[in-house]
Amino acid sequence: AAAALARRWRAEGLTAPAWQPQYHFFDGTHRSVNWLLALDAVNFSFWSHDPAERWEVDYGGRRLDGYWALAAAFKRAVEDGTRLWDARVLAGLNQGDIYRVFRGTGLIPMITDRLTNLRQAGSVLVERHRGQAINMVQACEHSAAALAGLLAQEFRSFADVAAYDGEPVVFLKRAQLFASDLWGAFRGKGWGRFDDMEALTAFADYKLPQLLREYGVLRYTPTLAERIDQRVIIPAGSPEEVEIRAATVQAVDLLSDCLRAEGVDVLPFQVDWLLWQSAQGLAMAHPYHLTRTVFY
Repeated sequence: AAAALARRWRAEGLTAPAWQPQYHFFDGTHRSVNWLLALDAVNFSFWSHDPAERWEVDYGGRRLDGYWALAAAFKRAVEDGTRLWDARVLAGLNQGDIYRVFRGTGLIPMITDRLTNLRQAGSVLVERHRGQAINMVQACEHSAAALAGLLAQEFRSFADVAAYDGEPVVFLKRAQLFASDLWGAFRGKGWGRFDDMEALTAFADYKLPQLLREYGVLRYTPTLAERIDQRVIIPAGSPEEVEIRAATVQAVDLLSDCLRAEGVDVLPFQVDWLLWQSAQGLAMAHPYHLTRTVFY
């Protein structure tokens, strides 16, 4: 199935999507790095049990949901004068501030956890890195893997490590995402230059396994498939949830290998982007698995 999908994508001429500046704040300075760190600190769990209660944001003449709503809300906040790139501002955010940032139709899930993560991000930057995420980036000497590991070490909210049969399973979804976002925003130069982008894995979340299942690359056992299709909660840290995420990472690595065999040179994190791009407007036969977690 992975090989067939790789052939199809090659025939369709699909390429990894470029950075989207219309929904991201970017001025090319240290402020952009801090802003991206804050954004990735709260990039998780957009799904709603009731589609009628889905959180949405109006920005630039469009109604957005999910990640694009998050990015647009953060960009809108900066345009409104909220210095989300200032570590001291992040550390001092209160409930009223966070509700203003995320104002829209409906309420973004886990809003209290998002406030906690933003305050933690600001506090750690102030206390350990002189308020600037660029100091962390520079300390990693152009290594995306080192940056992801440092984030997990310094910030509890980025320490995305599960346990399975008593062994640690390291996903670091949002920590790796920060490195890839820097690479995309800065076009692989300056603070976005990393010499080991091949070390990044897929950003294991709930959307990717849904897509991989749609394309036949992932297949669930009948019991698990029934639970997911009936929208039964899959608890965070449960064996099934860890297996879904681990299988997602492995499947994307396989897809990357199959694409390279077809002459399309893309790394696993870019395959992640390709999957996400291919999902836009795609009618899904099955829902994604429902897990409430701050990690994705």
